[in-house]
Amino acid sequence: MDPEQLTALAAEIRDFLVQQVSVRGGHLGPNLGVVELTLALHRVFDSPADPIVFDTGHQAYVHKIVTGRSDGFGALRTRGGLSGYPSREESVHDWVENSHASTSLSYADGLAKAFAVRGERNRTVVGVIGDGAMTGGMAWEALNNIAAAKDRPVVIVLNDNGRSYAPTTGGMAQRMAALRLKPGYERLLDQVKHTLPKAPVVGGPMYSALHAMKTAVKDWLLPPVMFADLGLKYLGPIDGHDIAELEQALRRAKGFRGPVLVHVLTRKGQGYPPAENDDLEQMHSPPAFDPLTGRPVAVPTATWTGVFSHELVRAGRDRDDLVAITAAMSGPTGLDAFAAEFPDRFHDVGIAEQHALTSAAGLAMGGVHPVVALYATFLNRAFDQLLMDAALHRLGVTVVLDRAGVTGEDGPSHHGMWDLSLAALVPGLSAAAPRDGQLLAELFAEAIAVEDGPTLLRYPKGAVPEPIPAVRRIVADEDRLVPAAGGVGSVDVLAEPAAGQEHDVLLVAVGAFAGAAMDAAARLADQGIGVTVVDPRWALPVPTALPLLAAQHRLVVTLEDGGRQGGVGAAVTDLLTDRVPGVPVTVLALPQEFLEAASRGDLLTDLGLTAQAVARRITETVARTFPQSREHTGGSGQDVPERRAAGEG
Repeated sequence: MDPEQLTALAAEIRDFLVQQVSVRGGHLGPNLGVVELTLALHRVFDSPADPIVFDTGHQAYVHKIVTGRSDGFGALRTRGGLSGYPSREESVHDWVENSHASTSLSYADGLAKAFAVRGERNRTVVGVIGDGAMTGGMAWEALNNIAAAKDRPVVIVLNDNGRSYAPTTGGMAQRMAALRLKPGYERLLDQVKHTLPKAPVVGGPMYSALHAMKTAVKDWLLPPVMFADLGLKYLGPIDGHDIAELEQALRRAKGFRGPVLVHVLTRKGQGYPPAENDDLEQMHSPPAFDPLTGRPVAVPTATWTGVFSHELVRAGRDRDDLVAITAAMSGPTGLDAFAAEFPDRFHDVGIAEQHALTSAAGLAMGGVHPVVALYATFLNRAFDQLLMDAALHRLGVTVVLDRAGVTGEDGPSHHGMWDLSLAALVPGLSAAAPRDGQLLAELFAEAIAVEDGPTLLRYPKGAVPEPIPAVRRIVADEDRLVPAAGGVGSVDVLAEPAAGQEHDVLLVAVGAFAGAAMDAAARLADQGIGVTVVDPRWALPVPTALPLLAAQHRLVVTLEDGGRQGGVGAAVTDLLTDRVPGVPVTVLALPQEFLEAASRGDLLTDLGLTAQAVARRITETVARTFPQSREHTGGSGQDVPERRAAGEG
């Protein structure tokens, strides 16, 4: 294509993106910003022979379009449709499912080393890193290794838009901003380079002097000399919306046959006024919206994130020792309101979850109480710091996890299903899962009151359900159950068998599954099975009230949207095996698998975690576990247990 055709194509792609993403939402702003860059990449490099790894992968929509997948955008981020990230199952052009940030350069380093071992010297690996991903420590570890091999062709494209979700923070970001303020200096000096040496007598010496001046300017601005000191050739800054300039820089980088960093300046949301004018996020990841106005089409509802945000601000007003930390996601995790009211007590550390947790440990050591707000899936990255830096030192650090459990359309890397399994491994950690907004407020207040160990609070994505009141709240007092006001160890009884029904099943519902458990209990009551529904509130460690409750029932069933291995159900099973060995436990949880992208409702249906499926599973388990005590109930078609004789285990 000639320049005019390329310009027209870029405009068509932007219009296509707006129309398609508006239907059900997705990562719009980042992709509007990389249209010209992606076109230039595919004109210069030979994908897939030259791997192009996007970091994070939410910048890869345009890459999907130009590699033949535009017809699939009608099903973007749906079951069986296009992933919102690169996907090896979709195309040979997608080398990694890269949705956790700051990993592309490590992938690129490994790929380049593999090609060298295989003698494939004509292949170039391209790592496109941006949207704040360069703030992650892993990227710098990879840079250190990439720069050490002078003859391995790795092209690092730094897509510098100054943002992740929100403006990027930190010293590195400030230095990059300095370069963005002078985007024309490299182009001017290149013109001098081509013309001044031709001048008679003075041309050569004057060019040498100006070249030295150029180096001094770069030294003053820092990033170029920093990359050069690592051993990387630096090109830039380049106008990321000028395809011709991009191509020229990328061809130079490809021809160098060694590690090169190409610094590209782009604007997130480019070409779509509603995104350009969205100062908060540049429409980073909007829900479904009106393409003409950019405004969401759904009516706003109360969300878990919103409830937490309100409670955090309220707590901040009461306690001047409360500090909030996030890893480049202040808006999505609900910290913006706290940051606005208490800017001196808010810290965005960039895409650096490991640093966030250890910095929080330092804050706790220093006498304040940190609240670290993350997506549940990103706690995986900071497990060592939670274990060895916070828990080992018995520090009062509160970790709040948004998007816990099955999250839906973002797919396997974003389901927040590993946190409870990880939390169960941490000595001294207490983990809570609220069932509704009222309990979220209670549990958060209890969490930040704990100063002798880490606390974890997790809740799902989406709207807050209607409150579910407790019938009573109890706690274990040695071998008795007594009323409780709250706190770690207390348990909410949400439902009990009706008069005349036995206590057949103890159904332990973790967090947002309380509603499904209540529905299942009602269904089972209709079948003659008496069910007690309890919410453990603080699910880990398992409240000591549960063994006492379990001893009053024939079967215990746990229900959670965490992993089956190592989660709450596994912990309950371990405890009851020791304390109440005669009562079997059935664990209903997520399989230890990478779940596909689909709506939360569809996935829970598939996994048998709806109220109807839970009731059916319990009925089958009762019938299978106690076959000697079955009777047929008239009209129900279901086998139910006979009532227990006194003292029966």
